[in-house]
Amino acid sequence: MPNIKSAKKRVKTSERRRERNKYYKGRFKNLIKKMRKFIEMKDVEKVKELLPETISAIDKAAQKGAIHPNQAARRKSRIMKRVNELLKSMGS
Repeated sequence: MPNIKSAKKRVKTSERRRERNKYYKGRFKNLIKKMRKFIEMKDVEKVKELLPETISAIDKAAQKGAIHPNQAARRKSRIMKRVNELLKSMGS
């Protein structure tokens, strides 16, 4: 346990930030898992329903600083790639 006042404050603030980051990361990671599951099941309706929510959650995590903006872009790109492949295969 820190003795210096500023160090004590640092512990509190870093704990708050860790909790906040955990919330945003957990939210988008769970949505990505759902998306992957529905893509595997080829459930186009559910995928279309979840896509905006997932993209929004990733953007929000990047906006809040929980993840790096480049990581957000990479994750969105990979999801869109899978979604587009699914839609292409269903359309053919």
